[in-house]
Amino acid sequence: VQLQASGGGVVQAGGSLRLSCDASGSIFSLDAIRWYRQAPGQQRELVASFTTGFRPNYVESVKGRFTISRDNAKNTVYLQMGNLKPEDTGVYYCRYGLRDIWGQGTLVTVSS
Repeated sequence: VQLQASGGGVVQAGGSLRLSCDASGSIFSLDAIRWYRQAPGQQRELVASFTTGFRPNYVESVKGRFTISRDNAKNTVYLQMGNLKPEDTGVYYCRYGLRDIWGQGTLVTVSS
């Protein structure tokens, strides 16, 4: 299994970005792919994940602004980020939880 994260960049506060996590190999379920981020000097935190219920889980600070989704045909999980804030700055990683496999990370920088 390999994960390739992309879509990061520099954006002004209030802007949007869409991150992609392309999965290859023996992926049992895209639902096991989660998005994390690590801000400078901070610990890595879970940002978004699918659940067995109807609604995905989000860290409180991104609720209403970020949306996780998947395209089974493309083996890709997305993180749509809107109304970005400077505190969203960091390296974003996708992780395949069933085998603890991480993508290489993509840097998001939000300027004020």
